[in-house]
Amino acid sequence: MRIRIVDAFTDRPFAGNPAGVLLLEADAFPDDVWLQHVAREVNHAETAFAHRLPPGSDADWALRWFTPATEVDMCGHATLATAHVLRTTGAATGTVRFAARCGILTATAHEDGTITLDFPTAPLTAVAAPDGVAEALGATPLSTHDTGSHIGDLVIELADEKTVRALSPDIPALARHSRRGIIATAPAEDPGRGYDYISRCFFPNVGIDEDPVTGSAHTALAPFWSARLGREELTGLQASARSGLVRTTLRGDRTLLTGSAVTVIDGELLA
Repeated sequence: MRIRIVDAFTDRPFAGNPAGVLLLEADAFPDDVWLQHVAREVNHAETAFAHRLPPGSDADWALRWFTPATEVDMCGHATLATAHVLRTTGAATGTVRFAARCGILTATAHEDGTITLDFPTAPLTAVAAPDGVAEALGATPLSTHDTGSHIGDLVIELADEKTVRALSPDIPALARHSRRGIIATAPAEDPGRGYDYISRCFFPNVGIDEDPVTGSAHTALAPFWSARLGREELTGLQASARSGLVRTTLRGDRTLLTGSAVTVIDGELLA
């Protein structure tokens, strides 16, 4: 079985967020235990598994995502990686529909090589910062928003870009404050550098201390920063060690996420 490692939300190898991608030949998913074993072996933030759906279905492919520790409801970068593999192998062209746990998602390939994902927008609710979260994060929140069951994160606004970049959080302590994790964000210090806001994402509750570039987090960051900056189209920089850019377009209850991807490994799974 072919397995590929794809760097998503980047146009160069060894940056962005790596994801495993397996296009399954069967018309159903294998046993969940096997899927989890493969994701643990790949040991990237997520591994995506997809199989074709029969003609007349609501979508073209069924799609699931696993971290090394658990299955997740939504994943942007591994969806982008899967769409990239479908496009570069000729398995699909144009717009592809995926049936996933979070509903029907689409991915549209463009002539310049970028891909746009259509995801549900995260509903944001302003909340008081939980006791202890400032100490765990190592910075004082300016505002805190809950994404509810949509992605299970807290969006924490910090004072400035410098503060976000300098974070060195207590990861085990952060795990007590959300279902999935914490999205720390601030406005860009200099929008002339090609991005409007900055973020870092910490997801200890799904086995990811810091995620390199998180598409699903931008379904919350897009409405958050669009409301503050007064524009529907923005670009976010996720400032992990690998780093990556996500172009966001807010469309009410849907958010468009646009980025590039690069295949860095194409091999064979023997197990």
